[in-house]
Amino acid sequence: MAEWKSDKELIELVKKELYTPVVGDILDELGYYHQFLPQEIQPMRESDIIVGRAMPALMIDVYGPQKKPFGLLTEALDQLQENEVYIASGGDMRCAYWGEILTATAKYRGAVGAIVNGFHRDTPKVMVQNWPVFSRGRYAQDSSVRTQVVNYRCSIEVGNVWIEPGDLVFADLDGVLIIPQKVEVEVIEKALKKARAEKTVLKEIQSGMSSTEAFEKYGIL
Repeated sequence: MAEWKSDKELIELVKKELYTPVVGDILDELGYYHQFLPQEIQPMRESDIIVGRAMPALMIDVYGPQKKPFGLLTEALDQLQENEVYIASGGDMRCAYWGEILTATAKYRGAVGAIVNGFHRDTPKVMVQNWPVFSRGRYAQDSSVRTQVVNYRCSIEVGNVWIEPGDLVFADLDGVLIIPQKVEVEVIEKALKKARAEKTVLKEIQSGMSSTEAFEKYGIL
């Protein structure tokens, strides 16, 4: 029986007790070897943490003024739901994929963060909203004549990570992790067990136990 009874409880539990390395270790144990997004995707602030449900958006490159600027971007933003994470990828990253107004819209709708496989802009105006955004860095170039959202709430691939709508997203200073829905209960339960055991190992080592002894006793290093 899972310790949590709702997504809200799950999110709070993950934020309180877990960190991406320990969850990634469990995914490796279960044979899911490619669940971290590219290392270049980093939080705007080191303290930012995201836990929520994936709402992927697919982007493509365009060249010059379009009949429908930004494509389906506003539609994608306007249907975001509580505890969802906007994840955007696609194109050659020639411009910013995220900014001030997008942040305000997603935050108002109850989404818990944005992760873009590309750049963000309006950095001070995004940061003042105190809402987590992960990206490849800052770049002021506008997207209206360079990219469009062509689909959303669809499957996408970022790096070598396949992302389905509703997958559990966990992002912190060490990386952005995608936990497939079909194994999330097993993964989180095992990650909690390991994280709690690691606290015991830490105390043992701080009390004088060697790393070798600790590993032999607990199987954790």
